Amino acid sequence: MKKLFSNYVNSFGGLSKEIWLLALITFINRAGTMVVPFLSIYLKDDLGFTYKDIGWIMMFFGAGSLLGTYLGGRFSDRIGFYPIMFSSLFTSGFIFIGLQYFQTFWTLCAGTFLLTLIADMFRPAIFVAIDTYSKPGNETRSVTLIRLAINLGFSIGPALGGFIIEILGYGSLFWVDGITCILGAVLILVLLDRRQAVKPDKAELKQPGKSPYRDKNYLLFFIAILLMSITFMQYFSTIPLYYKEVIHLSPKEIGWIFFLNGFLIAVFEMPLVAGLEKSGRSMISLINWGIFLIILSFLMLNIDDWIVFVVAGMLAVTLGEMISFPFSNAFALERAKNKNKGAYMALYAMSFSLAHILAPIIGMQTTENFGFDANWYIMALFLGTSIFILSGLKKSMAVPVKKTKALAIKE
Repeated sequence: MKKLFSNYVNSFGGLSKEIWLLALITFINRAGTMVVPFLSIYLKDDLGFTYKDIGWIMMFFGAGSLLGTYLGGRFSDRIGFYPIMFSSLFTSGFIFIGLQYFQTFWTLCAGTFLLTLIADMFRPAIFVAIDTYSKPGNETRSVTLIRLAINLGFSIGPALGGFIIEILGYGSLFWVDGITCILGAVLILVLLDRRQAVKPDKAELKQPGKSPYRDKNYLLFFIAILLMSITFMQYFSTIPLYYKEVIHLSPKEIGWIFFLNGFLIAVFEMPLVAGLEKSGRSMISLINWGIFLIILSFLMLNIDDWIVFVVAGMLAVTLGEMISFPFSNAFALERAKNKNKGAYMALYAMSFSLAHILAPIIGMQTTENFGFDANWYIMALFLGTSIFILSGLKKSMAVPVKKTKALAIKE
């Protein structure tokens, strides 16, 4: 056991100081992530919106994310990642604080759209930052450290959020989320060396490369990941409501369920991915195994309204996430050609943003018209379709696991 722990710690050796500082900033920001896991409950309980209205508000949330991800990548290429990261965190902090005062349908649609438009510009910028601050050959481990920081923060945020709701109410979450965003922006100015954040060379950006929009296999892969993402996003829309209204969990208990997800990923994902990389299985096969586990997580919710199946479902989706997310990201990197890795990764990230738009509409409207059970079966069908598409790709192409960059920043 001591040797295993020593090997785990040593795997982070040799990373640059800036990467550790970036991980610290990311952890602080993600530890303050409390609004999103409880947003659907807040809209239902405090503001009295219907499932249909909540679905449309969350659709605007996703639309802002989609546009923000695209613009963040474009602006990072033109003015560099440093100002994008700072301005995204600093501005979104104030938007988070102000969002609690938007309480009508249309103001919330506009507010959530603006919030994710600004906040999600950070996502492509951090990929560029990691590439800039990493020592040669350490890019994969650098991203693993950032993902570890994200999941540690995300495991703490919802758990604390549940306690805060019971003591101070939902409104306090907006203050905590906003303040941690602003604090993260300040730490970027204080801790990160701006001199290394050079503006990208335009000559390099103009070098031709294959477009992901002309890569037919990659577009099929995009559709498969989109279907997977739509189902995964139910954990931020319909599933919190299911926990509260059907299982009768308190916000504190819901927070602990989410804590379990983030904690397990933070502790076990890196050794799991390392082991699977050595297994010799194709990336598509591994993605399919991960998706299959996510299917099981939804089917467990239909077995019985018992907390045991809730926990078992969370364990299944967590293991599925630890397998499918890293290797789907690795597949995207392997498909990139020449200088177009940014374009491929941007399209990959946009699958999650588009899922933010579609997931709440599909999930909330299905739940309102047919109930939670029907929604879980539809999600399982989506995931089955995703496996079918990826299995078809596997027959036409083979991407080995060896020497891949199995990494995935969590959405």
